[in-house]
Amino acid sequence: MAQARLGIIGGSGLYEMEGLTRVEQVDVTTPFGQPSDAITMGKLGGVGVAFLPRHGRGHRILPTELPVKANIWALKSLGVEFILSISAVGSLREEIRPRDLVIPDQLIDRTRSRASTFFGRGIVAHVVFADPFCPVLSETLYHSAVGTGATAHSGGTYVCMEGPQFSTRAESHMYRSWGASIIGMTALPEAKLAREAEICYATLACATDYDCWHEAHESVTIEMVLNNLLANVAAAKDVVRRVATRLPKQRECGCAIALKDAIITDHKLIPAQVKQELSLLIGKYVK
Repeated sequence: MAQARLGIIGGSGLYEMEGLTRVEQVDVTTPFGQPSDAITMGKLGGVGVAFLPRHGRGHRILPTELPVKANIWALKSLGVEFILSISAVGSLREEIRPRDLVIPDQLIDRTRSRASTFFGRGIVAHVVFADPFCPVLSETLYHSAVGTGATAHSGGTYVCMEGPQFSTRAESHMYRSWGASIIGMTALPEAKLAREAEICYATLACATDYDCWHEAHESVTIEMVLNNLLANVAAAKDVVRRVATRLPKQRECGCAIALKDAIITDHKLIPAQVKQELSLLIGKYVK
């Protein structure tokens, strides 16, 4: 099976990209079921890339229903070391205007109904998650975004809500009072599972609206979100091309060894079936 170093999770429009060669569709089966859709593999600037449509082609899957464990596992099984997540967000700050790009560095988890770990069933692991986005990949992503000429913001806190409904005005004002910068529905549990899988993860957040807090702007509508997201597709493609050719040759960040001291369970007590199912993740630490 083909291998990739960079995984892209986002909308299907990203995959129709100039410069993508040796394109093939790959179906991956995981211990956690099927991913959101088939994965598009190819070469971009000589780098192996794997594109996964987060919500499935045709946008069929709710944020809460996303098979995130299968998605992250599938990318890991293809050799992916870096994941670039591309998603639409609402802005909670005046200076982050619709169609701006944001590379957040922090997360607030407001989800309620999502499985957020590969572990359990007889094995316990506690990974460090103080900095939820890979700082090295995020810096590369920011400089790549600036290089496209787009307005890009480095840093900021992403509130991940459950959805699928948008915020109430009271919630929007509350998140602003917390100092949050943007709000979306997809960064979690992706970021947590990517860390457990020892994959570097960063988000290119495309601001589509001012949520519903801004009195001088109309509240968010689906039409507004789609129009502004489509306007950002060209910039996002350019960012992806730049990131692919700027990845570090070797990973020296903590993401690459996130599980090294995180598995607390006595290795002799881990159920054999669980050990086998998680071998892709824990095999180098648990024999």
